[in-house]
Amino acid sequence: MERLTTSTLTGDYNTAYLQNLTEVVNHITASGGWAVLDPHNYGRFFGNIITDTTAFQTWWKNFASQFKSNDHVIFDTNNEYYGLDQTLVLNLNQAAINGIRAAGATQYVFVEGNQWSGAWSWADVNDNMKALTDPLDKIVYEMHQYLDSDSSGTSSTCVSTTIGVERVTAATKWLRANGKVGIIGEFAGGANSQCQSAVKNLLDYLEANNDVWKGALWWAAGPWWQDYIFSLEPPSGPGYQYYNSLLKAYA
Repeated sequence: MERLTTSTLTGDYNTAYLQNLTEVVNHITASGGWAVLDPHNYGRFFGNIITDTTAFQTWWKNFASQFKSNDHVIFDTNNEYYGLDQTLVLNLNQAAINGIRAAGATQYVFVEGNQWSGAWSWADVNDNMKALTDPLDKIVYEMHQYLDSDSSGTSSTCVSTTIGVERVTAATKWLRANGKVGIIGEFAGGANSQCQSAVKNLLDYLEANNDVWKGALWWAAGPWWQDYIFSLEPPSGPGYQYYNSLLKAYA
């Protein structure tokens, strides 16, 4: 967000950055791909928790206006809110939805919750998120789920072959009970047989519950990640070498 609006949430754009971003998005979507535009800010701006929901709504109205004509764009309100008051998380998400719709944008909106938007804790931590409203009924609840001991995604060791299923089961029940749909916006596993089984079991479970789960996104790819333990960047990323054929089976 700071790269785009370099002073305040409602300030002028860095036009060069916006142009570069637009070119990337157009390149991805021109061939039928999808671009999820996700301010990776954790509910913060210049390191400070965003408390001005009106300014946040304005930021989103202005930003969505730039991409509202591209039907292969999805808006994600913010990555992994954490350490925020739970009502503030709800209100920031609602402000983003309101701003996107005020811009005339009709695309899907991914909303994220507190405590790093973890699926494992969603039903306990983010229950108030069921109160979000959208006049177009195009909200998708984005949750993240890793398979290591603390769900942080910092270890290539998976707890067990069933840990992914175990950690998303309560969230699945929450989605279904509240008439919502979700997506696993981040997941990954290490390049080893136990993690491979855990990833497969997780994806099989999501597919079996596709009335509420609309997909899963591997984290991460791109040359910036270099030798990152889960990198899906071809041809040498550990994730690419170990998981490419498995993931393609679910495409």
